[in-house]
Amino acid sequence: MPPDSPTAASPAPDIPTSTPPGLIALFVAFAKISLAGFGGVLVWARRAIVDQHRWMTADEFNETYALCHFLPGPNVVNLSVVFGSRFRGIPGGIAAFAGLLGPPMLIVTMLAALYAHFGEIDALRRILAGVSCAAVGLLISAVFRMMMPLVKRRDLVGLVVMAAVFTAIGLLRLPLPAVLLVAIPLSIAITFAIRRRVTA
Repeated sequence: MPPDSPTAASPAPDIPTSTPPGLIALFVAFAKISLAGFGGVLVWARRAIVDQHRWMTADEFNETYALCHFLPGPNVVNLSVVFGSRFRGIPGGIAAFAGLLGPPMLIVTMLAALYAHFGEIDALRRILAGVSCAAVGLLISAVFRMMMPLVKRRDLVGLVVMAAVFTAIGLLRLPLPAVLLVAIPLSIAITFAIRRRVTA
């Protein structure tokens, strides 16, 4: 039966169906992610890894990104290394890392030279302000998509912890390290207690 037939079975959206990527595929995928990711690549990384290539489920992506979020360094850079290493070891981590940073570094270097000459133009400043608004919108959309697995599982505890961290950092302006020192052990303890009670 042809794949575009309306009665053909389609793969479940939360089950990875693709074969593990090779080194070239990792480099190309993360190069495309980085070149598309104006204002941040989290949106495009999730779309490519989960929706397009189906290399991870939504839950796996959230868990991997959560780990990378608490490691030193930029979150998405950590994600590229962890993701590449997961499938192809150290060479995979290097390939994903090179794809993520190589092409943008060349472009940014050229743009920086142009900005040094034309950065004072008022029209250019207005353009950059508009781009920043679009970047914020993309980030918010990614947050909601990453939150959907919690909503579908009716994970009330996860949603409450997420809301509490957002309130503490975003609204109350509490120091990030202090909030994380409380939120991380608390989240682990609650998750461990719930799973232990379920398996009991």
